Order: sequence, then structure tokens, then C-alpha cells
Amino acid sequence: MSSIKIMALGGVRENGKSLYAVEVDEDIFVLDCGLVYPEDELLGIDVVIPDFTYLEDNKDRIAGVFLTHGHADAVGALPYFLKNIQAPVFGTELTIALAKYYVESSKQVKGFDDYHIVTENTEIDFESVTVKFFKTTHTIPDSVAIVLKTADGSIVYTGDFKFDQSAAVGYQSNFGRITDIGEEYVLALLSDSSDAESYEENVSDRKIEASILDTFRNATGRIIVACVASNILRIQQVFNAAHESGRKIFLTGAELEEIVNIALKLNKLTVPSEDLFVTARELKRLADDKIVVLETGNVGEPIKALQKMAQGRHRQVNLHQGDLVYIATTPSTAMETAIARTKDMIYRAEAEVVEMADNAKASGHATPNDLKLMMNLLQPTFFIPVQGEYRSLLAHAELAHELGIPYSNIFIPGKGDVIELSKGRMTATGQVPAGNVLVDGIGVGDIGNIVLKDRKILSEDGIFVVVVTISRRLGKILSGPQIVSRGFVYMKTSEELLQESQKIVTDIVEENLASDNFEWPRLKQEVRDGLSRYLFEQTKRRPVILPIIMEASHYKKD
Repeated sequence: MSSIKIMALGGVRENGKSLYAVEVDEDIFVLDCGLVYPEDELLGIDVVIPDFTYLEDNKDRIAGVFLTHGHADAVGALPYFLKNIQAPVFGTELTIALAKYYVESSKQVKGFDDYHIVTENTEIDFESVTVKFFKTTHTIPDSVAIVLKTADGSIVYTGDFKFDQSAAVGYQSNFGRITDIGEEYVLALLSDSSDAESYEENVSDRKIEASILDTFRNATGRIIVACVASNILRIQQVFNAAHESGRKIFLTGAELEEIVNIALKLNKLTVPSEDLFVTARELKRLADDKIVVLETGNVGEPIKALQKMAQGRHRQVNLHQGDLVYIATTPSTAMETAIARTKDMIYRAEAEVVEMADNAKASGHATPNDLKLMMNLLQPTFFIPVQGEYRSLLAHAELAHELGIPYSNIFIPGKGDVIELSKGRMTATGQVPAGNVLVDGIGVGDIGNIVLKDRKILSEDGIFVVVVTISRRLGKILSGPQIVSRGFVYMKTSEELLQESQKIVTDIVEENLASDNFEWPRLKQEVRDGLSRYLFEQTKRRPVILPIIMEASHYKKD
């Protein structure tokens, strides 16, 4: 009997950042390695990645990283993982190509080339596990689920998936193989929970394509399509609709072009005509009713790019009267407010908006009926819902119970929980380090709560800088206090406030200079405290107060 432990190091009680580790005896199998793009309160943060501490501490035991698909929430954190852990990476052809793109673009790691391309027929034998795969349907081709076959049964991780009976070639699930794996005995299932709460079923992607074509044919001006860069399925549908409606496509942004080129080289994306694309120069010569602009944003998320277009600040395309903005992505609940704000900006620019989600539900994630079908095909003994907010995990757990899986065999994990499968039981046996690591520029993990708190205060109440030059030998102020305010008050209309602030600082500095126990930390803290009390009394705001107190050097002439 094997020793089996399952750990969710990301991707649970949150949307994105998938990272799961399965220990079988001495080997660790890493399933996906994703990131998440920050929400607005993480000011200045570029991306959020999982905490790799446990994996780094046990890197000699890692058998490999196994990827389900090529979206950033599954492969985007790979560059940061490989920086300190040199483990082989396994994935399908497109997934590996996109993983390489993310790794090489980040410049976090150089020279890594231990990639291995698999198909759903690949079987990889390790000492205690045979790793297998089966094809799944998602919004990107070459998506697979991962099967870890142990002596005690298989552990199946679905990755992101849905079922679509009329899916195009390259996107089809292999129902026969799923059934075969279920008949071999599935010990535990880790299944995508993102859409477990949905009351509405997904519409077939063939119907979505027909709806896009209908929208294109009825538009009288330019069409700006907002789409996620790695949603290859949606990009293919836009290409087809543009061709059939007699329009040309302009791609915005280097990342979109790179992803499109990767997919084209691997024949995962097809172009209906050789002259479908136009350059920025050619774009200006085309009539509005012949143009489709495909916008994905700098990090694959198009909403902020649409806002810039609406405000006239986009570097390539700005909205004008007669434009139709087609939002070809299904926003998460957390994005609904941002979408509403963006739509308002678009209407102010005298353009129109159509959301794909207004007419049909077109998510890349399984709805309750799909989730139950996956469980019925695999018949797992134990069930672990993953990939979703807590409410989604809970909804998925209830679906599993409806199908007869007892609550004792269902576990809703938190980040870092260790779940052990042993002697017919599933128990939580501890925790390992897990959480969010913030990436800002080239800094990884050097931004913490204190820095974020300061950024939040700066964004809300501004900064108040006081500059004073003193001489401790003479016991007096040589210059200042000079005050600079940014984002707090308008200095030209706040003379009385500034004068009183200068007086407070002068009194505190002179009192400290007269003391026999002069200390720099105490002087600066008293300046902060005195100004903070006064400014809050006068304005009910608390800016960041930065005292800059310098001591003049005195030179004795020879």
C-alpha cells in the first residue's frame, strides 16, 4: 500500500493560480503551475504566484511538473518555479510551446530545456506511479486531464474542462478513455469547480460562432473585439467570422501576435485567407465597415485596454462614433463592476457595446450537469473540489454528495492543507507553507503587507514631506522646515495649514536639540506624531508623513 498525500498550494478558495502536489511514497508530482492577475487593491503588483517554499524544500523529490493546458492560470508561474527548482516539465504540444514562451519572456530563468511533449496516449512510468492523460474540452486546444495511477487506484486531476458534444476537432473530450479510467478504479478525483454554482448551461461553441458571425454581419462600423489572448477557440471564431463578413483583422499588442504565431505554427489555429491581417498603416486606409480590431491587453486581459481606447489613450486604436465593441469573454463575478464601468466609458465615447454573455453562456468551465457527468464516468471513492472560490467548492461538494459520495469522503481544501489517503480513509494531517507571493517588476516576494498598506494610504491620502537641516553643534535649525505635499492638499490654497505645520515641526526639532539625550529615531517619530495629530484634526485624513532631517557638516579650516 502506497503512502499518498495531496496538497493544494494554490487554486482553492480563489480564482486562478492552480498548483497541486501529490506525494506518492517518496515522489512528488506537481500538477499545473499557474498565476493570477491582481485585483485593484494590490496596487502596482504585476502578478500573484503561489508560495513554492514546500516544493523548494523538497525539490530533490519532485518527479516532474505536469501541465493540463496553456492558460496563464495553469502555466504562468512556471518561470518563477523553475528559477529555483530544475524539474522536468510535461505537457501537450501547444501547452509546452506556451510554457516556453512564458518562461523565455519572463527572463527569470535561463537555459532551461527539460520539456517533454505528451499526448493522451502517453504513459510515463515512475517508481510508484504511472502518469497517463485524457483529452478534455476547454477554450484552448491540447487540453488534457492528468491521471496518476498508483497501486491503490488512480488520482485524477481534471484541470479546466467542460463538455461540448459538438466541439470542434482538437477540442473534443475522449469519453471512451474517461470511461475506461473510471472502470480501472479511481481512488480520488480533483475536479474543476469554477462554474459549480451556475444555474445556466453552456451553449455549444458552434452556436457561439454563429452568434459572432451574425453580430459581425449586422455591424455598420468598426468592430473592436475584446478577448483573452490565450483563448484560442474564441480567436479562431473571430478569424472565421471576419473572413465570412468580408472584414480584415488588426492584432494589437506583441503578446497576442506571439501567441497567435505559436498556435499557427503548430496548426492549432488556422487563417481562412492569406490577406486576413492588416498592419497599422493599412488599417488607416480601410473603411470602418471592413475592420475588426482584436484587443487582448498587455497581460492577456482586455478590459483595461478597452478603457484606454474609450478615453483616447490607447497607443494604436481609440474609439469613435459608430464603433461596436464586442466583449467576447465571460467575466467572473469579481470583474462585473469593472465591466460595467468599462461599458459606461465606451458609451461616453459614442460607441456601442455587445457582450457575448448577454445572449448565451459561453464559459470554458463545466456547469453542474457536466460536473456530475465527470463524476459518474470516473466513479471516484474520494472527492476533492479544486479551482474556485469557497462557495464554488462547497457547491461542487454538494453535487458529489447528491451522486452518493458520503461527506466523509469529500474534503474542501484550504491552501496548504495536507490530505492523506490511507486504509480507506481521507484525513487532514497538517499544513505546509502556502499563500500569495507578489511579483512587482523584477522583485519576487519582496512586497508585503506593510508596503501595500503604504501604497494604499498614498493612493487615498497622499504624502506630506518635511525637510529640515539642523546643526547639533550649534543647537539650531539652519534651514526649513520646507514642506512638500503630493495628493494631500493643494499647497497654494492651504497656506494656514502649512504654516501651522511648519511651526509644529520647528517646536519639536528645537525641543529635541535642546535635550541632553538627542536621538534621531525619537526626533523623527515625534515629528510624525505631531503632524499626524494636527493634520487629522484639520482634514480628517492621514497622509504618509515623511520627515527628512539632515545634519550640516562643519569643517574647520587649517
